[in-house]
Amino acid sequence: MKRLGCSLFVLIGILIIILFEYFPGEISSRLSEFKLPDKAVEEPQEIEQNIADTESEDDENLYVFSDGLHDLMGESISHIESNFGSPSRIDPSAYGYDWWIYDNLEKGYMQIGVSNNQVVTIYVMDVGDLSQPFVSGTDYNQLYHSFSFSFSDYVSVNNKMGSYRFELTEAELFSRPLLQMEEDTWLQLYFDTFTNKLSSVRYLSTDVLLKQRPYSVTYRGELPKEEDFSTEKWRAIEEGAEIQILDFTNQIRQRHNLSLLTWDSEVSIVAYGHSQDMFENNYFSHTSPTFGELKDRLERGDVSFYFAGENIAAQYVDGIEAVEGWLNSEGHRVNLLNEEFTHLGVGVYEKFYTQNFMTPWAIH
Repeated sequence: MKRLGCSLFVLIGILIIILFEYFPGEISSRLSEFKLPDKAVEEPQEIEQNIADTESEDDENLYVFSDGLHDLMGESISHIESNFGSPSRIDPSAYGYDWWIYDNLEKGYMQIGVSNNQVVTIYVMDVGDLSQPFVSGTDYNQLYHSFSFSFSDYVSVNNKMGSYRFELTEAELFSRPLLQMEEDTWLQLYFDTFTNKLSSVRYLSTDVLLKQRPYSVTYRGELPKEEDFSTEKWRAIEEGAEIQILDFTNQIRQRHNLSLLTWDSEVSIVAYGHSQDMFENNYFSHTSPTFGELKDRLERGDVSFYFAGENIAAQYVDGIEAVEGWLNSEGHRVNLLNEEFTHLGVGVYEKFYTQNFMTPWAIH
């Protein structure tokens, strides 16, 4: 089960300490423990019928796109470099590919996933016409009416390993529908459900889609096996995800004309400790049985702060989905878009995610 925790807000005064769930009054009265619908975290059950034999209308309705980012799928590293140059950095992922990070584009933000010298996934935010016809800021209804045959509550996928059927809830169909672009290219559209505008776009190969399994799935055949990483490899993956979450957060803030957040290493250590603590002690909460509330953890980490907040999430496939999930949850969204915050520390431990927002005393 993917989970988002309630957002947390802490304000330290000179003589008193005030601790409450985000803001008092009208906003906090509307907040509750936010959970997305259950997804396939455990091994799914096999279906009885052979869905490989059920010819759906998917092939007939497959729209042939041209001249878009999806054309990069399957291309080589040299092709990517000839078009975009060298990446700002390369981060490992938990799914067999490395993220090539392009955070210095003329417009927007892009990550390109490369495996065996081949592009297997792409993620973009606010890159304008580069992602035509799926441009950030486009209204949901506009895209739905243009590609209504592709917006389905179930999607069938077949490959040599088996036959699979992803089932999307009504909420998922509205917030992150899955579309097939070509035989081996899939598209996830992430919508901001508060504005009904397209937030970001992810292109995936069939192999990556089956490894991540971002929706409930039934199948016949085999599921791709999860890789077993060493502690050192996991930490490299986690560190990459932490900086990516900062990148995503700042791109969203820039979209809303807010100041960008500065990375804070000390706060990041506190956030990482909380994610690790939740994982190792099998709980999901802003309150640690061992280390207490956010204010306690920040003070224990010798972080001097005036204003602080926290977002947590668990069991999302990666930082992309965690941030888009926070964006669509009222309390977490307020943290993401709070103009008072100036610094951010992120801690990722496997699939547990913690964002600690902070404004230091010196800035206040």
